[in-house]
Amino acid sequence: MFDKKTYIKRRSLLRDDVNTGLILILGNNESPMNYPANPYPFRQDSNFLYFFGIDKPGFTGLIDIDENKDFLFGEDFTIDDIIWMGPQPIVRELAEKVGIKNTGNLRKLKEQIDNAISRGRKIHFLPPYRAENSLEIERLLGISNINIKNYASKELIKAVISQRSVKSKEEIAEIEKALDISYEMNMAVMNIAKPGKYERELVGEIEGIISSFGSHYSFPTILTINGETLHNHFHGNKLTKNRLLIIDSGAESPEHYASDITRTLPVGGKFTSEQKDIYEIVLESQVYAIKATKPGKKYRDIHLKVAQVIAQGMKHLGLMKGSVADAVEKGAHALFFPHGLGHMMGLDVHDMEDLGEDLVGYDDTVKRSDQFGLAYLRLAKELKPDFVFTVEPGIYFIPALIDKWSSEKRYKEYIDYSKVEKFKGFGGIRIEDDVMITDNGHRVLGRRQIPKSVKEIEDIMV
Repeated sequence: MFDKKTYIKRRSLLRDDVNTGLILILGNNESPMNYPANPYPFRQDSNFLYFFGIDKPGFTGLIDIDENKDFLFGEDFTIDDIIWMGPQPIVRELAEKVGIKNTGNLRKLKEQIDNAISRGRKIHFLPPYRAENSLEIERLLGISNINIKNYASKELIKAVISQRSVKSKEEIAEIEKALDISYEMNMAVMNIAKPGKYERELVGEIEGIISSFGSHYSFPTILTINGETLHNHFHGNKLTKNRLLIIDSGAESPEHYASDITRTLPVGGKFTSEQKDIYEIVLESQVYAIKATKPGKKYRDIHLKVAQVIAQGMKHLGLMKGSVADAVEKGAHALFFPHGLGHMMGLDVHDMEDLGEDLVGYDDTVKRSDQFGLAYLRLAKELKPDFVFTVEPGIYFIPALIDKWSSEKRYKEYIDYSKVEKFKGFGGIRIEDDVMITDNGHRVLGRRQIPKSVKEIEDIMV
């Protein structure tokens, strides 16, 4: 938990950005795996964490804009709870830690909401992503569960996105704490990714490191020798020499800020000449992208320039042909690079995407494309100081996609399918770092940079 002044300031800024009424922000409850007393690991709602700071289940925050008051609602624990859980702080004590004077139980919350509704006051709330919170909003506001997202406050959504997009120094420090863990995770994998190991053994090592820091992963780990599947969560393969291993993983800091790093490693410690050729294209494109990031630049433009770097590299290898600029404009490069260059990052690894990906990554000047590949770009708008986001280009050889485009003779003027055919089974390569925009440029986050050049990786793995 940050100092109480942080939460007071955040709520004050939100109050200034929303015109009138009440702002209702629900915390999360525990979610049972198979019966109520056996829940999944608890993760607090990020917006509740941001404005109310309390990392415990069962709480709701309320901001009264017109009366300039903040409220925290929850239930004090009974002796029956304490027998199982040990001594617990009461609601009033928790409220004081985040600068709130007004507290009550959940019955009082319902009474206050009912009173506001009877007086015709506007109640702002964010779109829920958990079914139980949809039901709670239905109970509190009387809005049918199936229509709740239609009533979510666009004014509040935009205000939250505007505020959370700009990271403070204390938030950056938290992200770098998460990156300290990522460093240990990636270095461990580089040292143990030997032929004969199973993917699950490496995942176990990563999860052990995360646990040793008292942390949790920021998203389920992607660790696979079948890297052509972008989000591959299967971990049952045995590592064999000369296969490529993608590790896309992240941890959370003590305050739940995320890291998100990807490295691609050669099982056996040495890239083959073919792997090295493709790897160097991806690395060149990633280094280019990072250097290009600065205030005022639209991330969509950087994405398209990166696509040209990748297409030029593939043309040099004979896998693409013709005009690189035309190929990228028409989307031919997306056979190899079918996803976006990156996404916002913070309390969520894909920051605030529960509020709407287009609202987070786009604006009135940049609209989402419907072109294959470019349509998956999560962040496209102008970059501003203190934005934090990922830079993660990749090249993949996806057999099903190759077969489909080849059979359709799609972009045959730009793609040499006879040569691409030989790369089926190659897998994929992705390289990802976390970047912050400064007042006049950028900074790659992380107090220790995770190796990513061919020489650095091979020197560690041999």
